[in-house]
Amino acid sequence: MTTAEPGEPSAERLLVRDLAQLVTHRGSAAPLRGSELREVELVENAFVLAEGGMIVATGRMADLGALPGDVLELDGRGLSAIPGLVDCHAHACFAGDRVGEFALRASGASYEELHAAGGGILSTVAATRAAGPRGLCDQVLKHRGWMQRAGTTTFEAKSGYGLDRETELASLRAIAAAEGIPTWLGAHAVPPEFDDADAYLDFALAEVLPEAAGLAEAADVFVERGAFDVAQARRYLEACRDAGLALRIHGDQFTELGAVPLAIELGARSIDHLEATGAEGVAALAASGVVSVLLPASALFLGRRMPPARSLVDAGAAVALATDFNPGSAFCESLPLVCSLACTQLRMSPEEALGACTVNAAHVVDRAERVGRLAPGYQADLVLLDAPDWRHLAYHLGGDLVATVVRKGAPLRRH
Repeated sequence: MTTAEPGEPSAERLLVRDLAQLVTHRGSAAPLRGSELREVELVENAFVLAEGGMIVATGRMADLGALPGDVLELDGRGLSAIPGLVDCHAHACFAGDRVGEFALRASGASYEELHAAGGGILSTVAATRAAGPRGLCDQVLKHRGWMQRAGTTTFEAKSGYGLDRETELASLRAIAAAEGIPTWLGAHAVPPEFDDADAYLDFALAEVLPEAAGLAEAADVFVERGAFDVAQARRYLEACRDAGLALRIHGDQFTELGAVPLAIELGARSIDHLEATGAEGVAALAASGVVSVLLPASALFLGRRMPPARSLVDAGAAVALATDFNPGSAFCESLPLVCSLACTQLRMSPEEALGACTVNAAHVVDRAERVGRLAPGYQADLVLLDAPDWRHLAYHLGGDLVATVVRKGAPLRRH
């Protein structure tokens, strides 16, 4: 046996040994609802054995037999292992930043005021268009590195900062090249060369969708004042569904405009944000198959009301957590920080937070059968936390607690 160092290529077999704790959600069902989100399997003095990038065994060190042949070992003493984190809502394909806008907001300007004045999304559109295909690839790779260092091993990323044909398609290609899961957010905002949302949708559906449908796995739309209304969103999503894309919706971020009923009507994979969702929307989501993706870093960043996580979980809704990583309203790539916010601001337990950014997030991106759990048959994606108790994932607020990330059986080098 040889000892693994982060950044080395994976051997045919990898053994992570002598872990203080290993935690994963039980069973194979997804998404998890209600009390299921709190049901974890905890193993102390544990190991994980991977072969060919897949987990073949987990358990107690006392039950680990002899392993003849070539096995790469990773020392887990004093560390705890959780499944690789899944970020199911991120805007990781962008160029430039909006730090100046951030300073204005800190002085009292609202997000909606900045957007109406030509800032917000449209300022990032200009920088993203100027970056070109190679620049976008570089940016997504950089952002993927940030996310991986925080424990994310699977990530979704949206286009939506191009809003022209060339940049939208280049964005989807850049996301795929970085092994992200591409979502076409063609209806993010109305670009400056169009006078109204309907004229822009005419263009997007005729000129971009035919090729975007072959590059993306899902389509997303921003339903909000100043963006797209329900009728426009229905038109966009129905066309995307007919082209073979799964459906996602940004909804109820600032106002309830009917995004929840639309998501349920169309069978959307998820509705994301929900800061403004009331009791009627909570009940409707609990009775539906639509996952509620909550983005507390965005609510914190903008000083908004937090989404009703406790009400959703208690009502039986399927709840996921994500970063909403983007340059304007959530410049945050850290799912551990999101877990801390879930526990301290959303009144979720550490177990619920973990399930929401592993199993349930994997379900949102249609990968729950292969990622999100530490169990035989799942991809060998795991995060080793520099703590003997896995609950430091949420307890260590913004700390540098990720010791090692393993993806597909390969320890990743931390830069």
